[in-house]
Amino acid sequence: MYPSFHAHIYYDDATRKTAARVREQLKQNFQVELGRWRDEPVGPHPQSMYQVAFKKGQFPKVIPWLMENRQGLTVFIHPNSGDDLGDHTFRALWMGKLLRLRVGMFKKRK
Repeated sequence: MYPSFHAHIYYDDATRKTAARVREQLKQNFQVELGRWRDEPVGPHPQSMYQVAFKKGQFPKVIPWLMENRQGLTVFIHPNSGDDLGDHTFRALWMGKLLRLRVGMFKKRK
C-alpha cells in the first residue's frame, strides 16, 4: 500500500461553510494534516479546495468517514507514490462530481 494519501475537499462560495464544518470534524476525529484554504484554482485543481494529508494507517478510517460525512461536497483522493500523473489519474478516487483536473503539468513516469 502507498505510504500516504491526500484528500482534496472542493468548495465554492455557496459551500464554504459546509467545507469548514467538514474540515473541523476531520481535525477533531483523525490524525490528519490540514492544508490551507485555496480560494483560487491551484496546481491541477480546477476550483477552490483544501488538502487533507494522512498516512496509510488512517485510510481505513478517513475514507469511510468521508463517504458518510462529506455533506454533498466533491472529494478527490489520491495516493502519494511519487508518480504524480498516475496518482492524479488512474490511482485516484472521486466522491461526488468528477472534475476535470489539469494533469498536463505532470510528467509521464518511465
